[in-house]
Amino acid sequence: MAYKISAECTACGSCKPECPVEAINEGDPIYTIDADKCIDCGACAAVCPVEAISEG
Repeated sequence: MAYKISAECTACGSCKPECPVEAINEGDPIYTIDADKCIDCGACAAVCPVEAISEG
């Protein structure tokens, strides 16, 4: 199941460079994860400073 970004996202950008499959996109107002690209590695969740990313 793909990871998801909650409304707690502050759009800091920490997660985007960590994604090995480029599934994270800048959104308005929060970042989003493309579920079709996500490989469930958890790299994004590990670096999120506000714990806004969870398995989903």
